[in-house]
Amino acid sequence: MKVKMILPALTEAKSPFWRPIKYSLFPPLGLATLAAFLSPDDEVELVDDHVERLTTDDAPDLVVIQVYITNAYRAYALADEYRAKGCYVALGGLHVTALPDEAAPHADSVFIGPGEQTFPQFLDDFRAGCPRPRYRSATGRTIHGLPPVRRDLIKRERYLVPNSIVVTRGCPQHCDFCYKDAFFAGGRSFYTQRVDEALAEIDRLPGRHLYFLDDHLLGDRRFAEGLFEGMRGMNRLFQGAATVDSVLRGDLIERAAEAGLRSLFVGFETFSPENLRASNKKQNLAKDYAEVARRLSNLGIMINGSFVFGMDEDGPDVFSRTVDWAVRHGITTSTFHIQTPYPGTRLYQQLAVAGRITSRDWDHYDTRHVVYRPARLSPEALKAGYDRAYRDFYGWSNIVRAAAAHDNTKHRAKHLFYAAGWKKFEPLWDLCIKARQLGAMTPLLEAVLSRVT
Repeated sequence: MKVKMILPALTEAKSPFWRPIKYSLFPPLGLATLAAFLSPDDEVELVDDHVERLTTDDAPDLVVIQVYITNAYRAYALADEYRAKGCYVALGGLHVTALPDEAAPHADSVFIGPGEQTFPQFLDDFRAGCPRPRYRSATGRTIHGLPPVRRDLIKRERYLVPNSIVVTRGCPQHCDFCYKDAFFAGGRSFYTQRVDEALAEIDRLPGRHLYFLDDHLLGDRRFAEGLFEGMRGMNRLFQGAATVDSVLRGDLIERAAEAGLRSLFVGFETFSPENLRASNKKQNLAKDYAEVARRLSNLGIMINGSFVFGMDEDGPDVFSRTVDWAVRHGITTSTFHIQTPYPGTRLYQQLAVAGRITSRDWDHYDTRHVVYRPARLSPEALKAGYDRAYRDFYGWSNIVRAAAAHDNTKHRAKHLFYAAGWKKFEPLWDLCIKARQLGAMTPLLEAVLSRVT
């Protein structure tokens, strides 16, 4: 059987105004995970539309397409084209789970929820000649005993971070704006691999650097303790994501640092207690954000801070206050977002009932556009403030100020190189991408992530 698995490019990735390096970071690990369920006799091709040319002049027996909200229209067009040729097309992913009735007319089968249970059942049905139009993941979710990810299908030279890995699924928190929460509805919303299986997958990855793409790497303390204990002595450098409360609670973050954690994505989101309560982000309430920054800095861990603009308590001063706080507390990189009410979330339901949704053009649901009516800001002011926050935070003077916030000289240098390298050397990244030499940047990345002593 010939199988083609496609990750269509996000709409903004095809624009000449967006940064190619952002879309050359991680390979399509979800599709490579599902590919492991195929038979050794199957001929499978995995295509990432972000980093390679996608051709549609073939006619595979099965086409599997992963759908996010801002690649939905392109995904549907590709699905329609292949179905017109007589190919069997299956669609899955976050957007399909949120809006299966929208996706269904473009597919022969749709997958709702995580695919580790549904995809093997679909393959059995497909080979037997009786596939169903819908497969829904509900009970029995597990990632124990999964076959090894088909990393042989990943074109490593096209990515800055080919060593991406996921050892958990979902998140134990349930924020109203989170797209992933809707994806795991109907079953377990957070579960982990076995520690020995996670360590075996890590051992398969060459080099030193790896990136955990898990939503909350510290979400299960017992699993995380076992993982970090097993990683000690592996000489790895890794990056990941965790919550404010998990950084402050106990000694898990120290164990992570000892195992090789050098950079952490932290969801600060908002400084307003009212915003936190309204969005059900209870884990951040009454937490000392400054202590989070101090603790991570003292461990030599760089911070990618996540902040959301446009919540109902946000006024015109939210942008400057947020940037100033991030700079003063040495946040290495910041990811700013315009609040976006993704379909399937409680936030979307609330704003839709209130008549505040102003656009259902999924191409604009990228956290860069305003698609709803804010409470205390005009849409124009929200967009302008968001753009200004990025310009201000990544201005040279603020990069230097934020680097100077660290006590350790080496950490200051790491901060400066990491922040500037990410935002200030676009021609170099473009040259590496065009020459397919992103792998040549790995030693530099590892040097910047080396341990602060």
